[in-house]
Amino acid sequence: MSHLRFQAVPTLDVAALRAGGPDAYGHPAERTVSDGGGNPCRHCLTEIPIGEPMIIVAWCPFSHAQPYAETGPIFLCGKACARSGDSGSVPAMFLSWPALLARGYGTDERIVYGSGAVVPVAELVPGLHTLFDDPAIDFVHLRSASYNCFQCRVERGTGTGRSS
Repeated sequence: MSHLRFQAVPTLDVAALRAGGPDAYGHPAERTVSDGGGNPCRHCLTEIPIGEPMIIVAWCPFSHAQPYAETGPIFLCGKACARSGDSGSVPAMFLSWPALLARGYGTDERIVYGSGAVVPVAELVPGLHTLFDDPAIDFVHLRSASYNCFQCRVERGTGTGRSS
């Protein structure tokens, strides 16, 4: 079984967004306060506590524009937070969720058809290993099973990508 790496949104990108830099649609972040109702930060991979500042941005987790490069909303802590390390363990915030959408992509950043599935979190690690058994899959995106929002990227072994 290969090692898994759960990768949060890169710190340099988050710092630029917090400083007023443009999101994927060229707009500054929307600044608001967490209502505590499921606001997962894609940088520290924890829930943003109620009453804490947060930002909402359009995020595209791909290196370049192409038909499969989905863009959607993500939440980030409004204050500086430590980036979740490239951990081999399922991020703790997912453990209370019922399921996630897992979707595999090739080195060309295009969906590998047949790889997308809603996976119960209790079965996530074996499900990811099964996806990575397919040599066509270079990385996997975990997304909200309810809203399809990007959560994090998963790679096998020591692959490269947007992980800094």
